[in-house]
Amino acid sequence: MAPSTSLIYRAGASCLPLLFSFSLLSLSSCKEHADATSPTPKAAEETIVDVLVARPHAISNQIEANGTVVANEYVELHPEVSGRLVYLNVPEGAAVTKGTIVARINDADLQATLEKSRVQLELYKKTEEREHKLLDINGINEADYDLAVNNVNSTKADIDYTQAQLDKTVVRAPFDGVVGLRQVSPGAYVTPATIIATVQQMDKIKVDFTLPEQYSSVIRPGSLVDIQLDADVNNRRKGLIVATEPQVNTSSRNLKVRALLRDGLAHPGAFVKVFLNAGDGKKAIMVPTNCIIPEDKNNQVIIVKGGMAKVVNVETGVREADNIEITKGLVSGDTVIVTGVLFARPDAPVTIRAVKTLDEPAAATK
Repeated sequence: MAPSTSLIYRAGASCLPLLFSFSLLSLSSCKEHADATSPTPKAAEETIVDVLVARPHAISNQIEANGTVVANEYVELHPEVSGRLVYLNVPEGAAVTKGTIVARINDADLQATLEKSRVQLELYKKTEEREHKLLDINGINEADYDLAVNNVNSTKADIDYTQAQLDKTVVRAPFDGVVGLRQVSPGAYVTPATIIATVQQMDKIKVDFTLPEQYSSVIRPGSLVDIQLDADVNNRRKGLIVATEPQVNTSSRNLKVRALLRDGLAHPGAFVKVFLNAGDGKKAIMVPTNCIIPEDKNNQVIIVKGGMAKVVNVETGVREADNIEITKGLVSGDTVIVTGVLFARPDAPVTIRAVKTLDEPAAATK
């Protein structure tokens, strides 16, 4: 039994290398078979885009700005002194003429002071006349006479001062105009901070509006603008530019302009739109605003060149409702991607689906 067992063991041991080699061969064959049957990597898919061929287009020469209607003259009527109203004449919504008394403040104390000063003046005048006669005959010295003259002049000054204070108790219309709503009642105690009413001159109506500083060259006094009232969107009126603010607003960098509304029919404070002709129309490359990629320092567009997407830095100019002017970065004939902008990658292949025109509505998505 022992010799035969040993013989079997030696035979099994001699077969191990053959089995190991056969296993390696099988594994290698399976790997090669797997490599042969596995699919090859698929090429990157091309992005489908719509494009626009850049061409010069006429730019709208009309500038739109927001404005406000302003009365030709406007004032808030305030009393100059404090006191109780003893007279009030505010015909709400009616026309008043310049100098019309609108209100009076109690002036009894000032009237009494004025009367006292007048009585003193009469006395000082008589004293001055007597002492003048005495001075002619050397009955008094000149110092006494000078004192009498000083009393007369000082009293006259007191009368003028009191009269000035009395004038402040009367509130008058400073110009011809229309009185607004009354803000106080008779008998009320008022101060210089109290508004009695407003007066506005409505025969001439002005419109104030602002424009970016870059359009200052087209603002000329005497030129006409179209004005559209917010309450009458279907009608435009003519306005005459009369002046501009010399200083540009430091916060908005806008220039304030004033125009005179020719027909003069509008309510002060109303919102209006002003349309200004910026001069002869010019041609420039325009692209849809949705194809612009804004960045910190530059604006970019993606063009198609040799079937590949290329990113180009551009500078923009005049903006219209849906389109924007490209002043630098594009030339006529460039193929600009207008849809699929967000999916196009630099130096990646793209497939052009359609060639759009500038008049076609922009796609909802980039």
